[in-house]
Amino acid sequence: MAAKPRVAVVGAGWAGLSAAVALSGFAKLTVFEAGRQPGGRARRAQGAAGHLDNGQHILVGAYRATLDLMRTIGVDPEQALLRLPLSWPMCDALNFTTPALPSPLHVLAGLLAAKRLAWRDKALFLRALASLARSGYRVEPDTTVQDWLLATRQTPALIDGFWRPLLLSALNTPPDVASMATFARVLGDSCGGAREDGELLLPRTDLTSVLPGPAWRYLAGQGARCVASHRVKAVDWQGDGVWVDGERFDALVLAVAPWHAATLLPEEARGTLQQWRTRPITTIYAKTDAALPRVMTGLAHGTVHWLFDRARLGGEPGEVAAVVSCDELDDTALQEGLVRDLATACGRPVAVHEMRVIRERRATFEAALGLARPDTRLQVEYGYLAGDWVHPVYPATLEGAVQSGRAAAAALMADWTHKPRKQKPT
Repeated sequence: MAAKPRVAVVGAGWAGLSAAVALSGFAKLTVFEAGRQPGGRARRAQGAAGHLDNGQHILVGAYRATLDLMRTIGVDPEQALLRLPLSWPMCDALNFTTPALPSPLHVLAGLLAAKRLAWRDKALFLRALASLARSGYRVEPDTTVQDWLLATRQTPALIDGFWRPLLLSALNTPPDVASMATFARVLGDSCGGAREDGELLLPRTDLTSVLPGPAWRYLAGQGARCVASHRVKAVDWQGDGVWVDGERFDALVLAVAPWHAATLLPEEARGTLQQWRTRPITTIYAKTDAALPRVMTGLAHGTVHWLFDRARLGGEPGEVAAVVSCDELDDTALQEGLVRDLATACGRPVAVHEMRVIRERRATFEAALGLARPDTRLQVEYGYLAGDWVHPVYPATLEGAVQSGRAAAAALMADWTHKPRKQKPT
């Protein structure tokens, strides 16, 4: 039996963990993580009391690879995640919830019954969705979201109340630069599949407990060497292997952000990795005397874009999370805006007692036109990339990260399995 290859996975975010779990049993694994805990940009915040995360994440039912990974490492998605029907819970704009009907009837029925939207707008909205469905949710690659909105005659009420908030939530990129091809893929996953695909999945506990922590323990149980608090400083690619901080491996999966990957790759393999633009996301955790009308509430015209009732997600009474996409406001502006937005959502003045602001300044890559995604296989032997930015079509999502990790592992295993073996001397 051929010896197992020694494989290093650099980066224990959701992409690196996905790759490592897929490789467990096939390879002798070492997983390097720069932080004190795994999870990358989707984990429990460092030093947080309770179960505060470094960002409030939403999954959807179409995240099949992510849900499958959770089951593999022993996490029951139905216990870890709160499942909600596809809805658009804006308190100051378009508002609808889809009923329990087969797809696409659930979307049609939900939109027809939508509140705060004129019948003419509903007709234009449904016509645009139907056109996307007929095209298989594919559009020309040189089309921005703004171009598509104008071409389909979407009104200001639709753009302000639905399209722009959804775009910021899904792509974290403004309409004038966002790729409609990427946005259409998101719409296809949520509206074009089975009813369950569009259901919203909200973590009932901290993100580290949802996936990174159990995955880390699973890998250790499979015999992998899991090394935290170790930022890889040097990778030396040679003909007979790859050296990671002086230690030899047969292959490497590089599952880090593009600006970190560029510092570890040989010059000929760097391409344009350092030129990727990013967008911030800010999450505000607050203690209030509020009782939000639902677990998740949106604002089309607020300072914050989404409010989450953390008490219904395993938190304490009065605990609220607020998310702001793309913008970077100071703490004073955030607190003043949060107070106003809570009053709008609750229908009464709300006091904010405590506030903690978590800023991810490089939360996502900018899903703009002409974004050249790198290939999973590097231009060096037995080198592979993984990360949400490597996925060929998705924006920066947890599912894109998990799928990219699987793809890197599959490519590595295929290459190693078909590697020519040295002949023994006769």
